[in-house]
Amino acid sequence: MNNDYYSKTYMPSIIRWGKITMLLGILTCFLPALVISFVYGHMPPVSAIIAGTISQISVSGAFYIVEPISYFPILGIPGTYLTFLSGNTSNMRIPCSSVAQEAAGVQLGTEKGSIISTIGIAMSILINIAILTVGAIAGSAILNILPEGVKSALNFLLPALYGAVFGQFAVSRPKLAAVAVVIAFGMNWLLKNGFLFFLPGTPSYAVTLVAVFGSIFMARILYKKELED
Repeated sequence: MNNDYYSKTYMPSIIRWGKITMLLGILTCFLPALVISFVYGHMPPVSAIIAGTISQISVSGAFYIVEPISYFPILGIPGTYLTFLSGNTSNMRIPCSSVAQEAAGVQLGTEKGSIISTIGIAMSILINIAILTVGAIAGSAILNILPEGVKSALNFLLPALYGAVFGQFAVSRPKLAAVAVVIAFGMNWLLKNGFLFFLPGTPSYAVTLVAVFGSIFMARILYKKELED
């Protein structure tokens, strides 16, 4: 794929269809609530809607800002559309994207990296759908026959994935990895000891925001220092 085709044909088509599918996805997500509210007349009071919205934003509002910014260099534009439409971002799409690019020997943020990322994410979605179909049909039966130790170990699956992805990038950027760990542990310590009491809502979002943007800021400083050296 040459550069002209990528920039003038491929990416405009991806962006156009990405916007369409994302808008359809948003409509589909709200459709059940709209039908229940306006067709069947089960409309919750406005106060309950506002309280629920504030509660949800205080817990996950930071991710609306952090995830697109921090994941974009790995996913690329097509992969970002696929990922945020299909879900399972951190526990499946990010690992599949990064591993696919590493296996293909391409660099993150490049045109080749974006294409390989898209292929890896697309394959993970297809496999995910197949496994979920089997799990929905026979999931409870499979879980019932698993030993208790295996069931307990499944609780560590997501932390293990986070650690694996972090380790993969820490190998190439050990200084930045060390800084990120210090920032994350420092913010968690402040949170647990009540030093973030002045923030509205549940202040756990501050840990994510500071850890992500603090790491980006330090990455910029380290990058400039490497250029000077």
